[in-house]
Formats: sequence, C-alpha cells, structure tokens
Amino acid sequence: MTALAQRESTIALLQRRLRSPAAWSETVDVLAVLTAASLPWSTSLVAIFNAMMLVCMVPFLDLKAFLQHLKRPVCAAPIALFLLALVGTLWSDAAWGARLYAVNPTVKLLVLPILLYHFQRSSRGHWVFIAFLVSCALLAMASWLVIFYPNLTIKPGGIERGIIVKNHIDQGQEFTLCAVVLAYPVAMLLRKKRYWLAGLLTALAVSFFANMAFVVVSRTALVTVPIMLAVFALLHLRCRSILLIAAGLLAIALLAWQVSPQLRRTADTFSSDYELYKERGAPTSIGLRLEFWRKSLGFFAEAPINGHGTGATRRLFEQVAIGGSDKASGEVIGNPHNQTLNVAVQWGVIGIIILYATWILHLLLFRGDGLANWIGLLVVVQNIFTSLFNSHLFDFHEGWMYVLGVGVAGGMVIGARRDAPKVGEAGS
Repeated sequence: MTALAQRESTIALLQRRLRSPAAWSETVDVLAVLTAASLPWSTSLVAIFNAMMLVCMVPFLDLKAFLQHLKRPVCAAPIALFLLALVGTLWSDAAWGARLYAVNPTVKLLVLPILLYHFQRSSRGHWVFIAFLVSCALLAMASWLVIFYPNLTIKPGGIERGIIVKNHIDQGQEFTLCAVVLAYPVAMLLRKKRYWLAGLLTALAVSFFANMAFVVVSRTALVTVPIMLAVFALLHLRCRSILLIAAGLLAIALLAWQVSPQLRRTADTFSSDYELYKERGAPTSIGLRLEFWRKSLGFFAEAPINGHGTGATRRLFEQVAIGGSDKASGEVIGNPHNQTLNVAVQWGVIGIIILYATWILHLLLFRGDGLANWIGLLVVVQNIFTSLFNSHLFDFHEGWMYVLGVGVAGGMVIGARRDAPKVGEAGS
C-alpha cells in the first residue's frame, strides 16, 4: 500500500470514528476518569477535563431524550438552586461583580444532570471511582513522604504538615470518603470468601485512616467518620456484627489516641479554641464559626423569605463588624461556613427548601443495594454533615466530589433500574 493510500485510509478511519456515537461516548468516559483522577491534585486540570468532557457530549446528544431527562426531580433540584442564585442577583444590593462571583459556585451543579444522563447509558462508571481511589492512594503516599521531606511540597503559600497540594480539609474529605466506601466491597468480598482481595482493600482503608490519625488530622473528619461508619453498619451489618466491629473500632481509636500526639493536639483544640474565643474574643477556628453563625442567623431573620440576594453576605458582615482586626467580632467574610446559613442569608426560606430538597432527592435515589448505591449514598451523607461546618456544596473541591459522586453513581443506578425489567423478561 502506498503512502498516499495509507493516509487516505487513516483519514477515512478517523472520519468514521468522528461519526460514531460510541467513540464520542468512550471519549467522555475517559475525560470523566481524568477529571476524577485530577481532583485530589489540581483545580485547573479538573476545569480543563470537565470542559472537554462537556464539549465531547454534544455530537451524540439526543436533545429530546436529554430534555425529558431534565424533568426528573433529581435533575431539576440542582438546576433550581443555580437558577435561584442567578435570579437572586436582581434583589441584591451588592456590587455586580460580587453578585456574579457568588453565582459561580452553583454553576457546577449544572454538570450533575449531565453526568446522570451520560452514565445511565455508559458501562464505565466504575472507572471513574477506581481512578479517584487510586489517585487518593497516591496522594496518601505523597503525604507521608512530605512529612519526612517537607520541601517536596508543591502547595503554594508555605509548607503545611503532610500536605503536598491543596489543604488538610480537602485531603481529609478525600481520605474519609475512600476509607469508608471501601467498607462495602470488603464486606461483600468476605461473604464470598475472597480473603486476599478483601485484605488488600482493608489495608488500603487502614492506610487512609492512619494518615488522618498520624499525619493530617481534620476536625471535620473526626466528627463525620463515626456518622458515616454508623450508616454503613445500620444498612449492611447485623446487630452482633455491629457490636463486634464497634468494640474493635473503639479499641483502635483508643490505641491511636495513645500513640498519636497529632490526634490528641487536634482534639484538644476543640475546647481550647472555644475558651480563647469566649474569654478573649480571639479569632480561633471554632470561635469564628460561632461568630459567623450568630450573625448569619440575624441576617436571615431580617429577610427570611427570599434573603438579601446573591453575593450580599460580605457586605452584611462589613456593616456589623466591630472591634479590631484581631477580634472574632471584627472578622468580615463572604461565607458563614455553614451551607444552610450560606443559602439562608442570600435566598431565605426559598433557598433552604431547594437545598434540602436536593439533598433529600439524592438520598432517595440511592435507596437500593449495590456498590453504586453505597458510593452515592455516602457522598450525599458526607456532604450533608460536613456542610454543618463549611459550605461544602459550594466549595470547589468538595462541590466537585459531590457532583462527580452523585452524577456518576446516580447515572449507574438509574441505568440499572431501567434495564432491570429487561433482565427479568430475558430470564422468564
């Protein structure tokens, strides 16, 4: 075959691939995998891969089916939250730059219905979760390495113990989710007597917990891990197993408490931060949160129905700021570090109803059994409880964990339920 003929054959093959919906679907799957793999490491790569993924969906998108899909309540609720943020700019008296900036955290919610649509048709959703798990495992290894060689960190703005990129809150969220998610496949493997693989996954889960106990201890993780483990126990274990595992976990926790100074120091900050705030008005982490919540409740009471409008939070804090910059009461912020209050201040009861409807609908989506249901359920549960202390649905990292987790797992669940009658008919 001549060089010209080979080139024409290659061009013809590329043209056929470009016209093939299957080829575009595979490309979207790969880009979703790359998005999940890059999430623990980079914000820029997440934005790039996600944009490419959305562009690659366009050529094979069935517009009629997609519009019908958007009518599902699990899709409509996050879209409604974005639209409320957009419409809320009309009654806000903040500068337009601040209003549009405050809309930005809700834009990612528009990707969630798109992922639900795609992964109910794709058979590669598990690739996304495996990529995230492997990426987090590599991050855990890097975290241990940074303990001994701090200058290896690539985190901008100075060295932080055990952090190579981003921050301890994001890292704690990732490791917590991965560690508790692994409980389900471990339990299933043990029932099938596949002990080697179960042992391998158990060791991986323990490595995540060990990192959180000895390297970077997140106070949010300390609160949410018991809740997430309790959800697993109630759903998947018998009473006797729950008691045995609870006793084992308690013993492990006591051992970790004894041998980990980092864990004890982090736990001690709960009381010490509160005392410093109450006695001196010091801007400690807990003190600032209490101050933000107290003031936010007052802002909500001033406009309980539709709130003060998108982006109004910082201006409200500026108006009530008192004292010097070293005092908690003088701190000015645009985020009250509580998802409900963040929504309530800007959009009132209307926003709270849409926010809680979103969470509840997504919880109900994952009522069944299976790994996809377990992952999706745990993502929602984690987001709900960590949002007591942060605005994690609107934060970049935790928000994308929610969008990817619910979008991919939810798509897999919807697709399985859609195909279930066909499987039954085939066996009849």
